[in-house]
Amino acid sequence: MDALSQFDIDRLLGGGRGPAPVGAAAPAGGDPEVDVQPYDFRRPHRVSKERLRTLEAMYERLVKSLEAWVVSRVRGQAELRLQSVEQFAFGEFAMSLPSPCASYVVNVNGPNSGAQGVVDVGYEFAYFLVDRLFGGAGQTSVPGRTLSPVERLAVRTVAERAAQLLEEIWGDHVPLDLAVTGFESSPEILQVANREDPVLVANVEVVAGGASSLLLLCLPFAVLEKFFQGGAQRRVGGPAGTTAEADAERARTEQALRATPLAVGARLPAFPLSLRDLSALSVGQVLPTGIPRDAELTVLVAGRPRFTGSAGRIGRRLAVRLHDQLAGAPGDDD
Repeated sequence: MDALSQFDIDRLLGGGRGPAPVGAAAPAGGDPEVDVQPYDFRRPHRVSKERLRTLEAMYERLVKSLEAWVVSRVRGQAELRLQSVEQFAFGEFAMSLPSPCASYVVNVNGPNSGAQGVVDVGYEFAYFLVDRLFGGAGQTSVPGRTLSPVERLAVRTVAERAAQLLEEIWGDHVPLDLAVTGFESSPEILQVANREDPVLVANVEVVAGGASSLLLLCLPFAVLEKFFQGGAQRRVGGPAGTTAEADAERARTEQALRATPLAVGARLPAFPLSLRDLSALSVGQVLPTGIPRDAELTVLVAGRPRFTGSAGRIGRRLAVRLHDQLAGAPGDDD
C-alpha cells in the first residue's frame, strides 16, 4: 500500500482545497479555490439544462395565457413574469410559503390518481383579486387573516384556470387530469406529499395593484417521470451498416406496409328526400332513390374519396369497377 504524501493529506483534511502541487497548472481565472457543490444521493437533481430550457418555454406560454385571462377578469393592470422553474423537496417548498398562505390543493386524476399538487396564490395577489372581483379599485391593504369562504371561492377561479393551463402545456409530454379539490391556509398542515418527495415548482411574479406577489405552481415529480425519462426513448436509430442490410430492412418495411388493411367503401350519389318521407320510413321498407343502375359511384379508401367507379357483381358478391382517380388523390399527375 502506498503511503500518502503531505499534499494528499492536506487535500483530504481541507476538503479538496489544499494548495496545488509545484508545477501544477493553476485553475482558469487564477482562482486557486475549487468550486465544490454538495450532491444529495437521496434526492438527485433531475432537471438537465436541455430539459430546463423546454420547461421554461412551456411555462412562459402558461404565464402569457394566464396574464391575458387575469387582465380580462379584473379589468385592470396586472403583469405576470416567469422567474424560475426549479426542483425542490416538498418540505422545502412548504417551508417557503408564508403563514397564512392561500394554497389550493390540486388532485391528479387518471393513471396517476392519488398524487397531488399545489397552486399557491400569493396573499397580495389574492386580496387584489378579491377587491377587483367585488368591485373595488384594486388598491387595498393586506389584512393579517386567512381568506374567508366567499373570498376563497373568488380566488379559486384563478387556481382552476392555472390548473387548466398546466394540463394544456403538459399535454404533449405527460397527459394530466387536474382538479382543484381543497384549500389550505397553514403551510404546516399542507400535506400533499412526503417532505422528501421531489417536486417541480414554477415561480411566477405577479405585479398588480401596486404590489408584487408570487404565484407558485407545484407538481410532484412522480407524475412527470415520463417527461424526464423520455430522452433515451426518443433517439432515432441510425441506418443499417451495409447496403444489403438497408435493402433488407426496406423490403421488410414495404412488406409490412403492403399487408396493412385499409377500409374501402363505395358511396352512392346524393338524392333528395323530403322530411315527410324520411319520418315515414320503417324497418324493411324499400326506398326508391331514382338513381340509375349505371350511376357513377365515389370509392373511398380509409374514409377519403380516391376514385370514381360503377357498381357490379362477381358471382354472388357485390363489386365496384374503378374508372378514374379523383383529382388531388395521391398518385394523381395533375
